[in-house]
Amino acid sequence: MAVRKATGVYAADVLPRRLIAAALTATCALSLGACANTLQDSPIPHNALEGLIMAPFPVYWLGRSFRGMAVTETSHDRGGAYTVFYGDCAEGGEGSCVHPLKVVTSPDNSFLPGGSTAKRAIRIRGVSAVLARQGRTVVIATAGVVLDIYATSAATAWAAAETTVPINFIGAPQASLPSALPNTGYGEMPLPNQIPRPMHALG
Repeated sequence: MAVRKATGVYAADVLPRRLIAAALTATCALSLGACANTLQDSPIPHNALEGLIMAPFPVYWLGRSFRGMAVTETSHDRGGAYTVFYGDCAEGGEGSCVHPLKVVTSPDNSFLPGGSTAKRAIRIRGVSAVLARQGRTVVIATAGVVLDIYATSAATAWAAAETTVPINFIGAPQASLPSALPNTGYGEMPLPNQIPRPMHALG
């Protein structure tokens, strides 16, 4: 995650103060508000989304931006889950950024995350779901995946749950979601680095 810093003005002792102020204002504007927010992120390039498009299961997102928050990062963990992050860091900095919204698609549908936190069962878009963290987390089992939405406000989490669609399959905002499938057994499959390599005879 890039942390932007405003560039300096090198002719400080030559230019009049008004000109220096104008130069700093222009620098901040060109940096998309970097002077006001050192945690500002740049929207990711289109090719960063290609991994999501090539996934063999539906990967959910909210488009290139949602409620004024652009996609700022994506990740693919070793367990197979894809995460799409929206907006600048709500807190933290480089290495500890907490985004205001993230959408996680896990191909392991054998469990619903949440642990012992208080939660409430609901129905959304025709399927069963769970609300947790006072509505700031929405967990939806649909088709062969579990969709988790984490937001800094319950209103944002609910709006995201109502409009999220697969980036790589056909879907429409607010349309009914496919029903959950029986346990696909994905969680029991070994990771690539857990599969032993074949032994070959020496000599």
